[in-house]
Amino acid sequence: MTPIVLGALSAFLFGLMTVFVRLALQTGVSAQAGTLFTVLPAFAVTAIAAIFANDWSLGGLWPFLLAGLLAPGASQLFFTFGVRDAGASRTSVVTGTAPLFAVAIAFLFLDEPVVAGLVLGAALIVGGGVVLASEPTRPVHFRRIGLLFALLGTIAFAVRDNLVRWLGMQTDAVDPGAAAFATMATGATVALVFAAVTRAPLTRRGAVAFLPAALCYGASYVLLFEAFYRGRVSVVSPIVATESLWGVTLSWLLLRKSEHVGPRLVLGAVLVVAGGVLIGVYR
Repeated sequence: MTPIVLGALSAFLFGLMTVFVRLALQTGVSAQAGTLFTVLPAFAVTAIAAIFANDWSLGGLWPFLLAGLLAPGASQLFFTFGVRDAGASRTSVVTGTAPLFAVAIAFLFLDEPVVAGLVLGAALIVGGGVVLASEPTRPVHFRRIGLLFALLGTIAFAVRDNLVRWLGMQTDAVDPGAAAFATMATGATVALVFAAVTRAPLTRRGAVAFLPAALCYGASYVLLFEAFYRGRVSVVSPIVATESLWGVTLSWLLLRKSEHVGPRLVLGAVLVVAGGVLIGVYR
């Protein structure tokens, strides 16, 4: 499959995963347990993909193991807490700001140039954030700290994406399936330790509730790595950025009563995605 198709499928599945996480949390499962129940089956999905890897180089996997501390390690924890407190649609919009942070990191540490398209893209993303923050009405369950959790998870995503893109260009011996498996292995370990430390109640009912989200997450993760390995960042990033629109659209379709998806939320998502597309094109 082409990078565009891979990126589009990854974006759709990530948006669907966000909705499934919200549905699972509504059953009363804690965010700590939910993170573990999301990452462990997703880890199994990446393990299956890794079996079909063309080549395994244990020595080349260690950087991806470290990258997994950021995402899905820290990022999925923050993401799940964000969905719990801010809702699926609003967390999706915040997650869509990842290209802004990714470019800022590249500018500061990789000496990448700043062009007009990047500045405009950044302005659109900031504008989308302002629109989101100025919503007149929000769901009853909404808590502002959820947006902070989502933002912290997004920053972890952005740092991880820069590492994956750089490693993908530098490490020819590591298949994308194996790389996804390595990062998810570390993420599963982080989620397991966090659940143990917080003594999160782990039940079969909770595991079943989060299984749809986990399967979507694992498949999205594998497709994301395949897309970044096969295509240029300027091609893949704008496609992946549509995950925000998918998250908002699917929330409107499946969580309409609890999410309160209104015109401002949709406008914020459109501005964020447009900014992400510009950043991807001009980067």
